[in-house]
Amino acid sequence: MAHIPDGVLSLPVLAVGAAVAAAGCAYGLKRLDAERIPQVAVLSAVFFVASLVHFPVGPSSVHLILNGLVGVALGWAAFPAILIALLLQAVMFGFGGLVVLGVNVMNMAVPAVLCGLLFDAVRAHAGERWAVPAAGAAGVLGVLLTALSVALVLALSGREFVPAAKLVLVAHVPVMIIEGFFTAAAIGLLLRVKPEFLDRTPACLAEEIAS
Repeated sequence: MAHIPDGVLSLPVLAVGAAVAAAGCAYGLKRLDAERIPQVAVLSAVFFVASLVHFPVGPSSVHLILNGLVGVALGWAAFPAILIALLLQAVMFGFGGLVVLGVNVMNMAVPAVLCGLLFDAVRAHAGERWAVPAAGAAGVLGVLLTALSVALVLALSGREFVPAAKLVLVAHVPVMIIEGFFTAAAIGLLLRVKPEFLDRTPACLAEEIAS
């Protein structure tokens, strides 16, 4: 249910989602340095593959999202990374839809960016020793905020979708736990072997700071 299909949401919700996705992608691309494009491509591929890993939950199933990990590693560049992955998923596997693409991007990329900001704030104020716990919290928060956002847009599109909105929240609880541990482990490994992977400062700004 994280990938909402076409024909479900109301026109105002679709318009807001498209506007937020377009603005986020424009800002993310503006801050993206050319040398970090391969990194964005790698995380977009990770996000793409994660959706293929499904877990049965009651009569339905849920899948990994990993938008917390993407947000921690990419910051605002999570918007174009998630857009490309969702577009390919919709075209190749029928996950979600094209008309609702903006809303699906909004539901996953906005939480991703917030997780990145949370991770940065913890590292800046509490030190590196709290980086791994902060990454784990970002993994949980990314799924939680996505589930809340999906539930909200469903509820705003009609009262008949309220039961489905409640199911989305409950079904994603195990995903939150799994992604919390996975994100903490992945970021912990990156901090040990390739910490520069998590440096999201634009090159022009880095030069200004150095001078």
